[in-house]
Amino acid sequence: MDERRKDVRDKVLFGGVAAGDARPPKDCVVRDISEHGARIEFKSGARLPKDQISLAIARKGKSFLAKTIWWRDNIVGVAFTDPADQTLPESDLEERLRKSEKKKRLLQRKINDLLGQ
Repeated sequence: MDERRKDVRDKVLFGGVAAGDARPPKDCVVRDISEHGARIEFKSGARLPKDQISLAIARKGKSFLAKTIWWRDNIVGVAFTDPADQTLPESDLEERLRKSEKKKRLLQRKINDLLGQ
């Protein structure tokens, strides 16, 4: 099979959110990425517009405008259309993680109390 990409894609495992048109945003996993595109995977078949989508990758702190190039079941290949990446607004992920860790510690204490430890 001939390689048609401009760049070699780096294998990654980033969480992302894809959105387009008036459709609600959908969580996805970015499996590989390059300067010009990415391969993203959804839990189930995704219905994305062909013309333009927004792909936000929190771990990179960036959002990309992209167009759908190909799709197969729940895997989609996209090409970035706007090389000037825009920074994402601040995420509440750190705060949610802290709350989750605190809740985990409290639950662990309750379990230990019930077990008599």
